[in-house]
Amino acid sequence: MTQQSSVTVRNGELVALRLFDIAYAIDLGRAEAAWLARAGAEGRRSRLLTAPPKAVAFDVPPLELTLEPLTLVLDGVEVAARVRVRLYDFGVAAFAVRVALADVQWPAFAARFNALDREVGPAAPDTLWTTLRQHVVEAIAPALDRPAVDASLQEDYLLGVVQAFDEPLDAATLRERVDLAALLSGESRPLSEGARRELLAHGYSYYTDDLVLLTWDRAFVYEPRGDSDVADVLEVANAQLVEFRYYDTLLDNELPRMYARVQEARGTGSLLAARRFAHLARGLYMLVAEATELTEKVDNALQVTEDVYLARVYSAALGLFRVPALSASVDRKLAIIRDTYAALYEEASSRRSEWLEIAIVLLIVLEVVLSLLRH
Repeated sequence: MTQQSSVTVRNGELVALRLFDIAYAIDLGRAEAAWLARAGAEGRRSRLLTAPPKAVAFDVPPLELTLEPLTLVLDGVEVAARVRVRLYDFGVAAFAVRVALADVQWPAFAARFNALDREVGPAAPDTLWTTLRQHVVEAIAPALDRPAVDASLQEDYLLGVVQAFDEPLDAATLRERVDLAALLSGESRPLSEGARRELLAHGYSYYTDDLVLLTWDRAFVYEPRGDSDVADVLEVANAQLVEFRYYDTLLDNELPRMYARVQEARGTGSLLAARRFAHLARGLYMLVAEATELTEKVDNALQVTEDVYLARVYSAALGLFRVPALSASVDRKLAIIRDTYAALYEEASSRRSEWLEIAIVLLIVLEVVLSLLRH
């Protein structure tokens, strides 16, 4: 590998993402109106820039809002950062802090990337992100259905994006000229060959001069054409991760409560037992219906059909983020609740039938007794 100082990033960008679950659902039309009334600025519906609409499209395009810019100090240099948030109708807010870079040598690009991680990444205080979250939530409050009280459910992601180097580079040459493994790991010490192979395993190119490298918490994107579709699909994958984590935790907490309520209802031997079973069954049915509706929205947030390259990147990101595993976990827990609902409904019906049979027998006995008394 040649010296990294021989490569200069002519035009690039560092992006820090932070995603929160802020509500059960967001009415994006009302959110845009509320934002316009509060901030005096319009939002816009996002779409992928270069992919044909029939190939890749949002199920419900998220609403993008521009926030006040920030000033950050990265690696001892004061830089301006643009800030925006995208609101997804299934209740996720995706904040992005973007720092543009021009004419910096590769070591400085990597150093500022790591500095951005230290400044606003997971190890940094959450003050910036929670302040941004509170500002947006307050501004669009009328559009939020069942706002989330807890801000602890969140995900973060870092992207290093390069649109141009000081010389034309194809993907293979770029891998040789710069230490991409160090950029993706954030480590300053030399990495083992095994660690390097693992970090560079998820690499994708469509043309000879573009490259995407994915890891669990960082990505590098080299895109001379300047489109942002790859970054957008990575954001959607992170948004899906947040929402499936929310439902996985929700159902984890619900299952023990459900078992306790079922045992309590079964321990009731009175006439009210059937009513308790029916009431519990209705509650579980509503939970299953709401969770199923929202998880289907999350599953269909981005539809990728004909763009093979973006489909590969999107699928790889979902796999790295363990979204399919979380989705399967949610489905299993929903299946347990569905089965419990069916059993409770059947048991409630059975209890009603038992009481109906007892009532019929008592009426027959009463009729016989009255008949004997009359004679």
